[in-house]
Formats: sequence, structure tokens, C-alpha cells
Amino acid sequence: MQAFFEKYGVEMIQKSFEHLYISAIALGLGILIAVPLGIALTRSKKTASFVITITSALQTVPSLALLALMIPLFGVGKVPAIIALFIYSLLPILRNTYIGMNKVSPEYKDVAKGMGMTDLESIVQVELPLAIPTIMAGIRLAAVYVIAWATLASYIGAGGLGDMIFSGLNNYQPDLILAGTIPVTILALLADFLLGGLEHLFTPKALRGTDL
Repeated sequence: MQAFFEKYGVEMIQKSFEHLYISAIALGLGILIAVPLGIALTRSKKTASFVITITSALQTVPSLALLALMIPLFGVGKVPAIIALFIYSLLPILRNTYIGMNKVSPEYKDVAKGMGMTDLESIVQVELPLAIPTIMAGIRLAAVYVIAWATLASYIGAGGLGDMIFSGLNNYQPDLILAGTIPVTILALLADFLLGGLEHLFTPKALRGTDL
């Protein structure tokens, strides 16, 4: 074990940070776009059906094919990889945001209106806090997806832990495959754990462990 870390330790750390950088930006963009869009779609059911169908269709495109499609548009490197991973992060976040907001009981919305809240105030102060558990579940799922799929970004020169995995596959080096695979697994589990902590933190105390 000591020899393993002496041989691959430094490279594992460098590639892990590179992998995390790509994944975090893609996930962050997914959250910034999908959460507001999911909220907006709850105000337009017809548009929601169309947008979610399109997003679902993008999710069915094989990851390698999507990465390959990025090359003519954006070249190679981190930018096309981040864009492709961002596209893959959209569906779970968008769908869960839409579902979570729709699950909020109409009674809560009526109370907000009765208190004189505007539609925006109702969303921010009432509906969004109540929908947080469902929204965060989508974000956690997207985070695991993105971290796992980021290994394929190595094919278009984006770097990350995929470099070690595919180098090990190409050169028949099991140790190198493990040196890439183990950190990916740890990063995915760590991201899910940390986001689970945020979910608990942002969920209103009265709703923890209960349904809306």
C-alpha cells in the first residue's frame, strides 16, 4: 500500500483536484440554470412538458457521443467537457425542482396570498423552503452523475482522473486503473455526503424526516 501511494500519490491528488474542478463548475452551472428554470416551469404547465421532454432527450445521448459532438463546436479541453457535463446535470435538477415545487400544498400558497405576499415572495419564503428536500435530492443525484461521467472527459483532453484510468486500460496496468477509480468513488461519496448535510441544514426543521 505504501509503495502504491509513493508511486501514484502525487498524481492522484493532482488529477483529483482537476476532476473536482471540472465537475464542480458543470454542477454549479446546472444548479444556476435548472433550479430557476424548474421554478418558472411550475407557472406554465404546457411549456414545462416541452422543456422537460427536450432535457430528457438530451440525457439519452450517449456520453461519449455528446463529448465528441462538443469537439467541432468548442474544440478539445476543459470547456467542451464542462459544457457536456452541464447538459447531463440538467435533467435531475430540473425535474426534481419542478416536482418539488408542485408538491407544495396549495394551502401554503393560499396562506401566503392571504398574508399579502407577491408571487415572488411566496416562492422565496414559502414554496422554495418546502421544496428543498426534493430539489437537493436532484442535485445530489446530478453530482454523482457528473463526477462519474467526468472520467470520460479525458477522451477530449480535459484531464482529471480519467487520464489515469484510461492510461491503465491502454497499458494493462491495474494499479493505475485503481489509482484513478478509487478517488472517483471517494469524490462521489463525499459530494453526496456534503450535499446531504446541506439538505439537512436548509430543510425547515418542521419538515425534516416528513413529507410535504
